Amino acid sequence: MSEVLVTAGGTGSEESGDSINLKGLRIEAHHGVLAREQREGQTFVVDVKACLDLSEAGTTDDLPSTLDYGTLAEAIHRRVSGERWDLIERVAERVADLVLEDGRVTRVAVTVHKPEAPIGVEFEDVSVTVVRPLPGPEFPPV
Repeated sequence: MSEVLVTAGGTGSEESGDSINLKGLRIEAHHGVLAREQREGQTFVVDVKACLDLSEAGTTDDLPSTLDYGTLAEAIHRRVSGERWDLIERVAERVADLVLEDGRVTRVAVTVHKPEAPIGVEFEDVSVTVVRPLPGPEFPPV
């Protein structure tokens, strides 16, 4: 089950800690280096933290003044399930690119979990996290 958390704390997303968080987006996809992974697919779990100023939405109670997390979740699902990459690092990067398409987002953290990874020992989860700012004067490209 996916979880959405919205946090707000003043003006300016970086200074205030404002963010919208999507946790546990479960997506069937065909990413992986092995032919079996590419052929059969597996479940990936995606977590996203999008930093943006939520003060206007908190004041106006107006959906267009914030990031619509339902629309975002659907777009992430389409991208992750519709593309094929060898590495989950690339999957995370593609999700970060998507979130940063909304110019109000100043920073994004994306974690891609691969709980069914073909690892020869017992494990609970493997994941990668990328953190990307929107390129610009205050956040140069990473």
